[in-house]
Amino acid sequence: MTTLRLRPEGPADAAPIRQVLAAAFARPDARRPPEVGLVEDLRAGDAWLPGLSMVGESGGEIVGYALLSRVRVRPTAVPALALGPVAVAPHRQRIGHGTAVVQAVLDAAREFEEELVVVLGAPAFYRRFGFVPARRFGLTSPWSGLGDPWQALLLTPAGPDGPAVRPGEVLFPAPWGQV
Repeated sequence: MTTLRLRPEGPADAAPIRQVLAAAFARPDARRPPEVGLVEDLRAGDAWLPGLSMVGESGGEIVGYALLSRVRVRPTAVPALALGPVAVAPHRQRIGHGTAVVQAVLDAAREFEEELVVVLGAPAFYRRFGFVPARRFGLTSPWSGLGDPWQALLLTPAGPDGPAVRPGEVLFPAPWGQV
């Protein structure tokens, strides 16, 4: 078995990442999955954070991807991160690559001293990283009505007065509207 090498996205990785996203999110009703455009549009905007786009590479091939981009929590405009998309090439799914790229990008966020990450995804998968329903923090978004899939993770320990997160609405940059 080939080792999975985890590293931040580099300039030459855009096309292989596009291929992983297109394969992982392929649907018969869409010529190009919206997640492909989401990543491309985020790269071109202010929400892009170099070092928080992580790839998993095996045998010289990019097989996994996880992205954290900037969001804000209103009313105070507190900075936070949105996790997604997370993708693994179909021929490499269910062997731990998704877990590895998510853990790597969350570790990078901790190194950058980020405090909060939100995600919309399968609770059974994201719970292993410490995500909990975002309603526990009083965080809302366009996806809050979906219940438990709308999740949050506090990256820094809570202080004596409780979590550093204050309730509010998570505001996503415009590219997220296409997903």
